[in-house]
Amino acid sequence: MPNGPQIILTLKVLVVTVTILLFASLVALLLKRPRLHGHINTAFFVLTMLTVVAFEALLQWVNVSSTFDDAARQALRTHLFFSVPSALLLPAMIVTGKMRRKQLHLVLAAVFLLLWTGTVITGLGLPH
Repeated sequence: MPNGPQIILTLKVLVVTVTILLFASLVALLLKRPRLHGHINTAFFVLTMLTVVAFEALLQWVNVSSTFDDAARQALRTHLFFSVPSALLLPAMIVTGKMRRKQLHLVLAAVFLLLWTGTVITGLGLPH
């Protein structure tokens, strides 16, 4: 069974990995390849949701924050302030993209990118 620091380090690697997919998705848009953008975003969605579910399952057995001091626990709370809403936005992003609801998709995308930026910055700053 992995311990708290191992879980946090694994999550950091996964966040960086899916962020690379997100950048690839944006590059596909710049290259005017909306179908490729959609395929990459679907992979981003699936991997991110699998990570969230796996992390939540692990938290049932491992108390990650027990290895943290008060400052680290506050850093984790700050990270969750960004990561939870961004994960909750993902299904709406997928649906609006698949339904070609461009205006709503763009609004959600702007909010998502702000939240994801916070997720990455605060996530990489977590102690492990």
